[in-house]
Amino acid sequence: MDFVDQAEILVKAGDGGAGCISFRREKYVPRGGPDGGDGGRGGNVYLVVDSGLNTLQSFRYKRTFKAQKGRPGRGKNQHGKAGEDMYIKVPPGTLVKDAETGLVLADLTEPGEPWLAARGGKGGKGNARFATSTRQAPRYAQPGTKGQERRLLLELKLLADVGLIGFPNAGKSTLLSRISSARPKIADYPFTTLIPQLGVVELSDHRTMVVADIPGLIEGAHKGVGMGLDFLRHVERTSVLLYILDCSLAQNEIVRDLKVLQSEIEAYHAPLLKKPQIIALNKIDIVDNERLESVKEALSPCGLELFPISAATGKGVQALLEALYAIVEKERQNQLDLTGQDIDLWDLEIVE
Repeated sequence: MDFVDQAEILVKAGDGGAGCISFRREKYVPRGGPDGGDGGRGGNVYLVVDSGLNTLQSFRYKRTFKAQKGRPGRGKNQHGKAGEDMYIKVPPGTLVKDAETGLVLADLTEPGEPWLAARGGKGGKGNARFATSTRQAPRYAQPGTKGQERRLLLELKLLADVGLIGFPNAGKSTLLSRISSARPKIADYPFTTLIPQLGVVELSDHRTMVVADIPGLIEGAHKGVGMGLDFLRHVERTSVLLYILDCSLAQNEIVRDLKVLQSEIEAYHAPLLKKPQIIALNKIDIVDNERLESVKEALSPCGLELFPISAATGKGVQALLEALYAIVEKERQNQLDLTGQDIDLWDLEIVE
């Protein structure tokens, strides 16, 4: 299935049914009073989070959603039936914006709770409602009101605890496949991963965290180069940024890679660099200790914690996961303790 993380849709709530103009017609009652019933209300349109979805793929071909109209009223004071509400399923992490103004309307993260996207029109009143002592045979009724119509922009931002960030072919997909049951496509050439992948990591004592493999960034990603904007938005909700660096590269290339990655994130949205950050030096299985130590020394000015690992063999991975989980758990606790005050975030140095 293709990954779709943006979609524009049109939602149209149902119009209200018209009120009825009717009079009693019974034997021996030649001048019966008005008995026109009210029209039914139009159906509402709701967006509801479905935790089983992780893409906006369903909106690629179907982009217009209309709820049912209310039925008109009838004689004998029979009210029209209300139009059925429409429920549109979206994945967790869906941001809803007004397509015309760009105003954020909702941030849908909680499964099952519906959000009203368009309100149905009211049913019109039947002529029975307008009878008075001086106007006993009103010959008019109200039409139903129009249902609300809105054009919405949906943006998906993946809900994950850890975001894997690195250049193409750095080993992110290999690491994700080792630490979780996710099975992303893996090959020895750049841009193997073209869609973000989520994996659930299970540690001992029933501890879990969600890791997102963000497709490889390239220089200029914050300007949209190489689908960079599509991918960068997925790091916004993560608790930890995990840089995956290929330590088999030349030392100056490794330092440059980290600098470029942080620069792209800063240019996209600078506050993201206030999040906790960790470096995983991958592919230690193909370098010697002397080379590894020199790379660690070259990266020391960045001030970030380093974890030498081999995603291919699993060496060093467990220690990395424990460090990540400690940060994730701390961030979760901070969210629970949040009482309106700003949370102190790490002031981290960027490689110059």
